[in-house]
Amino acid sequence: MTETDSLFSLLLIALFKGVLYREDDGAQWQVLLDRQTAVRDYVAVLGLELTLDEAEGYAYLQQRPNEDADLPRLIPRRQLSYPVSLLLALLRKRLAEFDASAADARLILSREQIADLLRLFLPEGSNEARLADRIDTHIAKVAELGFLRKLRGSDDLYEVRRILKAYVDAQWLNEFDQRLRDYRAQAGNAATPPAADEVTP
Repeated sequence: MTETDSLFSLLLIALFKGVLYREDDGAQWQVLLDRQTAVRDYVAVLGLELTLDEAEGYAYLQQRPNEDADLPRLIPRRQLSYPVSLLLALLRKRLAEFDASAADARLILSREQIADLLRLFLPEGSNEARLADRIDTHIAKVAELGFLRKLRGSDDLYEVRRILKAYVDAQWLNEFDQRLRDYRAQAGNAATPPAADEVTP
């Protein structure tokens, strides 16, 4: 195997594992830019497509939307709970507000700021410690999905990853206010939570 083939293989493996960020591996990002046509051709055979956002600095694979239903899914869909879906929506709205008003490229929020966003929509309980634990669980799930990244050297600061814009798009944001009204109505009725959303990071 030549060095070029080896770099291409490593790139494909990284994409099959998840999202590739320019800031995490500049050399691999450059290989992607140089070989993106070959990557697209390779993954198309598997019913996948490459999504590449050079401006925001991320790339990932996703199932082609009109692919033959007989083919098995290589990129699984994940069912999201109501609070996780809500947190993604709130973070996406916050990112849109940040982009409209700030010159900085990265949105950094503390754990407490994220908790405050979510706390408005979760049913109040008598046990504040249990609510804090639930919020931490939801934040951890969003981080596991790759939409939040804990900053090195900090216990409670998170970067909102820009890939969130690809999963929670402008059309979805336009329906955001209605979704929030629905979430608020459902928050008081824990017995019938709203239908979970799906995501495929």
